[in-house]
Amino acid sequence: MTGATRGIGRAVATHLRRQGARVIGTGRAEAAGAEGLDGYVAADFSDRRGIEQCAAAVAQLSPDILINNAGTNKIAPFAQISFEDFTHIQMVNVCAPFALCQAAVSGMRSRGWGRIVNLSSIFGKVSREQRASYSASKFALDGLTLALALEYAPHGVLANCVAPGFTDTELTRKILDAGQMRTLTQAVPLRRMADVEEIAAFIAWLAGPENTYLTGQNIAIDGGFTRA
Repeated sequence: MTGATRGIGRAVATHLRRQGARVIGTGRAEAAGAEGLDGYVAADFSDRRGIEQCAAAVAQLSPDILINNAGTNKIAPFAQISFEDFTHIQMVNVCAPFALCQAAVSGMRSRGWGRIVNLSSIFGKVSREQRASYSASKFALDGLTLALALEYAPHGVLANCVAPGFTDTELTRKILDAGQMRTLTQAVPLRRMADVEEIAAFIAWLAGPENTYLTGQNIAIDGGFTRA
């Protein structure tokens, strides 16, 4: 799984290992965050070469489960988004998952079983001002996942998106102060942020053998935010 070194990714890795899975994770730095994983691949998704190197590693591993969790975002007014920033976000959030899915799915098909979970966002179901680059990437990831799910469902491969809402992570607390966090929670019908364990448990279920019939979906786990 990508982005396994912190936040939701680390929590998912922990859940899967408890269920008996052997988890190979990626991160941007050499060996950073490898603790608690069964293997680690340093991966830079900001350029084609980094994506291709990681895809080659995935093809060699031929995993039964692929979770694309790594992502990036940069908020900016629409007229001020640079081409470089826009394409960087698409590389990390769309091109990397595309390449890794492509690398993994042949082995899954040949075995007649596979699970792919791509991490979308509430902003891949709704959007907001200054999020054109991010929403474009997450809506694209949903379309990619749906097409993949439809093509490979007859071969026992289930593919879904999970769209987390506002989640209480280390990064969230680093970016937002207490007042900003309170404002966000007031927009959520449950009046709180998600805990990483809640998100991780659902992703682990989607990726596991108990999920036998759910595919092609983009499921928001957001406390009701996108339905309010």
